[in-house]
Amino acid sequence: MYQKILAPLDGSKLAECVLSHVETLAGGCKVKEVVFAQVVVPFRMPTASDYALPPQEVARIDAQTMVEAERYLKQVQGRIKLEGISVQTKILRGGPAEALGDYAAKNGVDLIVIATHGRSGVSRWVWGSVADRILRSACVPVLMVRAPGCFPGI
Repeated sequence: MYQKILAPLDGSKLAECVLSHVETLAGGCKVKEVVFAQVVVPFRMPTASDYALPPQEVARIDAQTMVEAERYLKQVQGRIKLEGISVQTKILRGGPAEALGDYAAKNGVDLIVIATHGRSGVSRWVWGSVADRILRSACVPVLMVRAPGCFPGI
């Protein structure tokens, strides 16, 4: 049924709660490929700031962020045990929901597996939800994994 699973990760323990689900789904569904992706948002100075960084410093910060993302994804890739399944990493740039949705649409992703706090009401409105935006915009099925220890109505 599923041939390619996309699992967005942001470096947090919450995001990593999807790893066991990805392993189980990939093995049970005979998936051919799993892609662990991290979205790097380009560095921008606050608009109301009196201090401006030179362009070369902004470029250095962006490059360092990309290196850290690559290091993190390779570490996760090394922890996953999927026999006979291609495990890839991908670093995307831009807004998280948009970048992940575009990647899924353009790269034959069959399923997105993403963690969520499961917030609702004001806290969801204040904090936003990448998982919710992906659910609403993606053209493929999305499996949302609730964070361990969540409470109903949060």
